[in-house]
Order: sequence, then structure tokens, then C-alpha cells
Amino acid sequence: MNFLVIKCGGSIIDQLPDNFYDNIAAIQKQGDWKPIIVHGGGKLINDLLKQTGVKTEFVDGLRVTTEEVLDVVEMALSGAVNKFLVRKLMARTDAYGVSGLDGKLLYAEPVANADKLGLVGTVTEVNTALIEQIVSQGNIPVISPLAGGKGNSRFNINADLAASAIARALHAELCFISDIPGIYRQEQGQKQMLTNVTDRELKQMINEGLIKDGMIPKVRAALEALEHGAGKVTIVNGLADDSLLQLVEGTVAGTTITLSEEAHHV
Repeated sequence: MNFLVIKCGGSIIDQLPDNFYDNIAAIQKQGDWKPIIVHGGGKLINDLLKQTGVKTEFVDGLRVTTEEVLDVVEMALSGAVNKFLVRKLMARTDAYGVSGLDGKLLYAEPVANADKLGLVGTVTEVNTALIEQIVSQGNIPVISPLAGGKGNSRFNINADLAASAIARALHAELCFISDIPGIYRQEQGQKQMLTNVTDRELKQMINEGLIKDGMIPKVRAALEALEHGAGKVTIVNGLADDSLLQLVEGTVAGTTITLSEEAHHV
């Protein structure tokens, strides 16, 4: 199977046009690619945290997660956001909503700086058999980025990194849906969109402070996916008509990230 992991950020989900969901259904029905949705829920999580009076903060683009925060995160991701996406897709095709906690779909360990980030995890195992079973039954998996761990533990997983781990495990192509056409770089005082960029160039841009905030985990997730077996990684504008169809047809106007020649020979 050719899998296409599509990561939808929480900040863009409520802006996505019907055409976006039409594209996903069309890709599934064409049969060459099997789409898998991994979603965030940052906007709703922030709203719910504010409503419940639970404080939160970010470190390097990742949410510091206490038990209180994680309760809200799970409610937002596996409840509201996941089911919203499933309903949108079910109007067009068959979809199956699942949390990374269900069926041990995602298993994680604490991140290295857990003393700063709290209950944030790094995915170490992906239950690919469960994903393949959902797909084989004609469904599009819609996955919320929570993970189980040792004992009764649970973790908040950055959605970009969860999508990366799933793409690596399935040797899938990975697509990040954004509200911008791709990655930009300042050149001669003007912003220029990069249509193609290598891992080495991106690492240099991070070191120079040209990639910041929420884009950092997205870029790191893309690099991690490429370095551990995923296929092509692309960032596309989900608000543009037929952007996903253009992606599978090879005519997308986003940013494609590839490994440099040096990385290929390591």
C-alpha cells in the first residue's frame, strides 16, 4: 500500500474548505494512495484551558503538559476535534476516528526534557497492523495524537511529531497542511517561498533563527521522518483548491523537503 499521512494543525481545521475533504475522499477512491489523517487541536485546547482556568505555556513550540492540562487536551483532541473531522469525511466517504491510546496505536516514552515539558512524550512504537486493518476495511483513519506508555501512563504528543512517527513506521509520504503555501526565506529584503529545500538548509535556517515558534516542531518532524524511512515530505496550503490532488499528481506548489546528498550516504 502507498500511504499518505496528512497532518492537519488545530489552528487551521476550522478554516479548511469543503474542497479539502472532497480531495481526501477523491484520493481514497482513486485507490493509488491510502490517506491517513493526524490532527492537532491547539486552538480549541487553548480556548478550553482558558475557560477552565488551567494555565499553560510553551517551550520551543511544545506545550508544557500537567495532568490538568492533559485532561483538557484529551477532551479536545479525542472528543471534539476528532469527531468533527470524522463527520466531515463521513459525508463523503468512510472514516474511523481513533486516539493514539486506543489499541496501543501509539506508545511513547517521556521526552528528554520532561522536567520542563511534563507529560509530553516521544513516540517509540506505532501499531501499524491496527492502521492497516482500519484502511483495509475501507476507512480513512483519523488519529488524535495521544499515546500510552509504561504502566498506566499517557502522554501528549505534538501532532507534527506523531504524524512523523506514523509516516516513518509505514514508510509513507507525509504532508503538513498549513495556512501558508510553504516555507519562506528572506532574500534581499523580500520573502521568497522555497519550493524545494534540503535537510541541511533547514537546519541552518533554524540555527540562524529564520524558522521560529510553531514552525520549529513541524520542520523537525519533517527531518526526523525523512531520516528514518519516510518518503517525500511536503508542506502545502490546505486553503487552496485541490492542493491535495495536486500533491498526489506531482504538481503541488508547496515546499518539498528532501535529504541532502550527504545524508543519503551516512
